[in-house]
This record gives sequence, C-alpha cells and structure tokens, in this order.
Amino acid sequence: MASVSELYDVGWEEMRDKLRKWREDNCRNSEQIVDVGEELISDHGSKLGDDVWIIYEQVMIAALDCSRDDLAMTCLQELRKQFPDSHRVKRLSGMRLEALERYDEATKYYEAILQDDPTNTAARKRKISILKAQGKPAEAIRELNEYLEQFVGDQEAWHELSELYINEHDYGKAAFCLEELMMTNPHNHLYCEQYAEVKYTQGGLDNLELSRKYFAQALRLNNRNMRALFGLYMSASHIAASPKVGAKVKKDNIKYAAWAANQINRAYKLAGRGTKENKCSVKAVEEMLESMQITMS
Repeated sequence: MASVSELYDVGWEEMRDKLRKWREDNCRNSEQIVDVGEELISDHGSKLGDDVWIIYEQVMIAALDCSRDDLAMTCLQELRKQFPDSHRVKRLSGMRLEALERYDEATKYYEAILQDDPTNTAARKRKISILKAQGKPAEAIRELNEYLEQFVGDQEAWHELSELYINEHDYGKAAFCLEELMMTNPHNHLYCEQYAEVKYTQGGLDNLELSRKYFAQALRLNNRNMRALFGLYMSASHIAASPKVGAKVKKDNIKYAAWAANQINRAYKLAGRGTKENKCSVKAVEEMLESMQITMS
C-alpha cells in the first residue's frame, strides 16, 4: 500500500504543517491524523525537533479514537521517556486505560494527578467522563456541579451539564445551564437555539412564547440555522392554536409561522433544485401548515 507522502506527493514538512493546522482548528479527524502522523513519526521523527512531542500526543489521542492501541502505546512510551513526571503524560495514560474500559485503573491515575495538583481541570473532567461511560449520570452531574463551583467560567462544563440534565429530562436545570452560557457568550446562536428547544420541550404558554423569542434570536444571529427556523415555525404555530391567547396574539403568531414556513419552503427549493425529494419535503411543510390553518403567501 502506498504511503501518504507517495499517494499525495507531499513532503514531511507539509505533513507536519497539516498536523499543526488540524491541532489549531481543533479537528477531530482521527483517521487522517493517524495516517499522516504514523508515517511522519516513523519515517521523519528525527527531523521534527521539539515538535515531535506534541505530534506524539496528537497521534496518540487519534489512535485511541481509532482503536489503534499499538500506535497509542508507541507514542505513550516515547512521551513517558521524555517526560517521566508529567501530569499531562499521566493523563494520557489514563485516557488509554479508559479506551480499554479499565476505568478503575484510569481513575487512580487521575486521582494521583489531583492529589499533586487539585486545580488540574483536565484530570477532573476525565473522572467525569468515566462516570458517564459507566452509565452513572447522577454521579457525573454531582461531580460536574462541584467542579463548576470552583471553575464557574468553564463554558464547556456548563454545556456538558446541560446535556446531562436534558438526558435526565430535568429541563428546568438544563435551561439554567444554558442561561449561564448565553450570559457568557450572547452571540452564540447555538446556545440560543438549544435554550429555545428546552423551553419548547417544557411546554406551557409562557415557555412557548419564550421559546419563540429565542428561536428568533438564534435566526437573527445566524439566518442559516434551519433548526431555529423550524423551531420558530412550531412554537408560533402552537401559540396561535392555543385557546388561551387573544385575537391579536393569535394573528401575530400566524404571521410568524407563515413567514417561517415560507423561509423553509425557499430553503428546500434552493437546496433541492427541484428534485423529487425536495418536492416531498415541501409537501410535508405545506401539510403541517394546512393542519394549523396557515397559508403561505
């Protein structure tokens, strides 16, 4: 089988630069990283200088994703030789044990790290990931709440906690987590959309009205967010159909739903370019509108 360098006619410098670009962009394209990285460290490791150590780490994590324990162990052994007392390398050792489902052994690694450095956030997060992998959501939620008491600005942790609450159908607490995220980053359309979805799921007229507002805000921040567009249509339609609302509120929400439906229709036509699948999709939208007695103008 041809090597990566032969297949794509690239030198080791381009391969090194490609790995660096993937690191900077935080890409999780593990198979490609393994293909490029394995050849680079095997055939050109001596040319990489100090870059070789970060490449060993990058390739090891990708190898764990790809169930390549042989490659992961090769990278780990080199890192252990160079950095025998490194907490970062100990964490990688724990991650390998996690991949092998040896959770108790992995936990011991993380606890040893935390004994030396109680502020090591990466080790604490790995312990939480183990609880999730073991199917212990209540314990994972407790640990994550304790973590956030100390590291309240960690957006990734707030988002993870919201997902855990959603999985447990605790939508009130999930909404609280998303509110924290929106306060930190009010221009993130995904946070607005997810908050709107949680409020929509909670139900009730007040939550539906709040849901519609945040779906609209998500669209304002990113007018290509189709989930938010469908959310706006559904929330406005349900409000319009509610017997608890007055004539003006009903009329306004019919207008919002009709606008959203037109945008959905237009998006399908642009994406499908008249295909059979597109026609079926548009028909489904029209049937939804008809059921709510809303017409597209």
